[in-house]
Amino acid sequence: MRWTSSELGDVAPAEFIPIAEQARLMEAIGDWVLEQACAQVADWRWSIAPGVTVSVNISPVQFNERLVRHVAACLANTGLQPCALQLEITEGMLMPDDPAVCATMSELVKLGVKLAIADFGTGYASMSYLKRFALHGLKIDRSFVAGLPGDNDCAAIAHAIVKMAHACGMSVTAEGVETEEQASALHAMGCDTLQGYLFGRPGGQCCRLCRQADAGRLLQ
Repeated sequence: MRWTSSELGDVAPAEFIPIAEQARLMEAIGDWVLEQACAQVADWRWSIAPGVTVSVNISPVQFNERLVRHVAACLANTGLQPCALQLEITEGMLMPDDPAVCATMSELVKLGVKLAIADFGTGYASMSYLKRFALHGLKIDRSFVAGLPGDNDCAAIAHAIVKMAHACGMSVTAEGVETEEQASALHAMGCDTLQGYLFGRPGGQCCRLCRQADAGRLLQ
């Protein structure tokens, strides 16, 4: 997401989302994002990329029983299969023994959507969450990726996250990959997916997926 302001230009999410949350606008924005993402991916799966999936970040202010109803409505309205949608929540949202959080997680799992913990390693989530819920993946926080490959502490933490996630049957995505050296180090650790400016920046040209899909369609 980008806020395009006539005065400020393109404003990054890290700047405007906290303000939107304070102004109580985040639920409306989050609803729109989820609707657009589901509709777009449903169209891609039908037309050019049958196996494509989408991950949508969820704000803490959205994470309640209303979210479950809205996700169910988006899936029904777009015809998107639940397995094609992954919801990303931050580790800090998983407050131990919070009945409301546990109930929302359980209901989302029942819908069949995938759940992933973003920014893993920076919060205080109980490890019991990894066992209690059918989490699909963990995302290594960019602060650990930034130190690779030279920082031994960052390397040890990233490697431990990969090993733990795989032992629990989860995939691992590294956030904020910006150099070939970082990518090589993460690949050697067995990290499943890499995400960051090394592969593409948000906005601008058509994404790699679209280019590959168009090329495949032309070959057919």
